[in-house]
Amino acid sequence: MRGANPFLLLVAATTFLTRIPIGRWIDVDSRAVAAAAPLYPLVGAGIGVVGGLVADALAGPFTALAAAAIAVGAVAVLTGAMHLDALADTADALGGPTRERRLEIMRDHAVGAFGATAIALALLTEVALVAELAADGTALVGWAAAAAAARWSALPLAAALPYARRDGQGQALSRSGLLAVLVALVFAAAVALVAHGLDGLWALAAAAVVATILGGFFRTWIGGVTGDCLGATTMLAELAALAALVAAG
Repeated sequence: MRGANPFLLLVAATTFLTRIPIGRWIDVDSRAVAAAAPLYPLVGAGIGVVGGLVADALAGPFTALAAAAIAVGAVAVLTGAMHLDALADTADALGGPTRERRLEIMRDHAVGAFGATAIALALLTEVALVAELAADGTALVGWAAAAAAARWSALPLAAALPYARRDGQGQALSRSGLLAVLVALVFAAAVALVAHGLDGLWALAAAAVVATILGGFFRTWIGGVTGDCLGATTMLAELAALAALVAAG
């Protein structure tokens, strides 16, 4: 979609990554989703800003932990908990003995023991990390940087690894290519620097480490990636990015 309207690409990225219903009025197809990939970190930053605003605002009248829990819930509603769902499906597939069975489990919408455990651990970790940031009044800037880095993290995997299915929502990202990955990286780095200064780059570095490790694992495990793998990468990368910012102080 060379020469596509930037506004339309932003709409495509927002429609893909959130449940904001702007796609009802503008046609968004898989080509638009792929072309919009460079803007994913910017949409991610917006998601982080929403969550961070809620956490910082509520950390006064409530405890930081309660504020963080409400904020994480708000973000789950905003995004449709899509990355948590992907993490659950991927975790459930860890019990599959063969590649074919793992792919079959990931396609099953039922949540098993591994998936439920993964969701619980992810939510507990995210609430704890956001609470640490909210206690210092930095949830907005920290979450913006972490969410931007996380929405970039899946793109290198989509571009570099084969798609493990013949179809699937995540397949669109495999068409984005190296240039989209690099442009998205620039946007993610810019958000991290503006939001959190040089410490923001720790968030991006943590997300990159998670993406590298998971990319190698997925290549060996199922021969590539699926949409669930990409979503799980985004979720785990965001947790790693938040942890890096908390550790950086």
